[in-house]
Amino acid sequence: MTSQHAIHARWAPSQTETAPPDPLLSTLHRLRVLLGVESASLTRVDADRLRVLAAVGATDLLTDLQPLQLQTLRHTGPLIIADTTSLDTAAPVARFYAGLILPAGDPGAPLLLSLVDSQPRSPAMAYRLAALAIDVASAATIARQAGQITVLRSEQEQEREMFNRASQTARIGVWACDLADNSLTWTDSVYDLFELPRGAPLERAATVDCYTAASRIAMETARAKAIAECSDFCVDAEIITAKGTRRWMRLTGSVEAHDGVARRIFGMKQDITEEKLLADRTRYLAETDVMTGLANRSQFQNQLADLSGVTHGAPVTSLLLIDLDGFKQINDTHGHAVGDDCLKEAAARLVACCQGAALVARIGGDEFAVLPAGDHGVADLDALGQCIVHAVGGPYLRNGQTITLSASVGVALNTGGSPEDLFRKADIALYAAKAAGRNTMRRHAD
Repeated sequence: MTSQHAIHARWAPSQTETAPPDPLLSTLHRLRVLLGVESASLTRVDADRLRVLAAVGATDLLTDLQPLQLQTLRHTGPLIIADTTSLDTAAPVARFYAGLILPAGDPGAPLLLSLVDSQPRSPAMAYRLAALAIDVASAATIARQAGQITVLRSEQEQEREMFNRASQTARIGVWACDLADNSLTWTDSVYDLFELPRGAPLERAATVDCYTAASRIAMETARAKAIAECSDFCVDAEIITAKGTRRWMRLTGSVEAHDGVARRIFGMKQDITEEKLLADRTRYLAETDVMTGLANRSQFQNQLADLSGVTHGAPVTSLLLIDLDGFKQINDTHGHAVGDDCLKEAAARLVACCQGAALVARIGGDEFAVLPAGDHGVADLDALGQCIVHAVGGPYLRNGQTITLSASVGVALNTGGSPEDLFRKADIALYAAKAAGRNTMRRHAD
């Protein structure tokens, strides 16, 4: 056994290991098994006293942890140490430590969860656990549930219920897959994510069918690579739940191996739909001109800079620059509201002429740019330029008045050189069109 994952697998609990009968111990044991750590403990923090409520796994690893636990209490967030030998002070027996605070109903006595292992974890897996810790330990998340926790029969049952609810509220679930038969184990939060009845029988083929086509390919590719290399993986995937809801989830996993052979995959699934929608909206606002709905100057510059198409998948072969003639006069004569309406209609006409273009962007007040898709010849580009001149130059009817607006177009082919060279050539052609009386197009003579 040569890899770190293979060494760690000797200590990972087996699927047949019997869980303790006590409810709190059982919950802690299940978490330990699914996360693949050797030991775990749950401690109540009362003033400066640490009282162990439950501990499972190799008890020798839980010795000498008090300095790290006290450091966790002073830490502003979860304390994750991928390899304790990196500490300046004497390292404990455990090589990996993850500590996080779970605020209890009594704000003066929170709970401290400690996860330890005799082998150091890879930085990637350490950060996976850190992500789980941050979401589960979120004070706001716990606070939203504080008033909903039912008074249970005993203190241990209440703590177990709080532990489970914190995971559910953070919309994070733990999963495991036995590679011998592809049998799945899910916590309740994963069932909720897929909108399946909790505890329902699971078949991997059926759950994979919930993934959209692109996400299924990405997930299966990352999973196969992790199994082959006995490594970790992380994929953001879109699913369609049993009730037809579209959701995004962050799927993380780590492969458990015995004698260099992958035996099991386990990890977390987190609902990131709101995060994804926010990210998409933020990206849209960052890359889109709000007035016209076209790409903005920032997105245009990014794509123009990728002349060879390494990032966007296709090279930039040509560029058209468009400037609206007399637009300032429309604003001065008819007002900015009418001017804005004309600008939006001009943008729509431009898009109609440029169907299939790689990018249509507004790069200034009354300036636009088009990056055609594919390798067009001179005749095609001239035809596109003329189409834009005629379409944008048609009459605009506003408030019973006919408004005249025209366009000048400059065309340039990418014959080598930098993005700045291509833009400069198109700009020269645009000024040539304006000098020729406007409402026309000119192509740069290379």
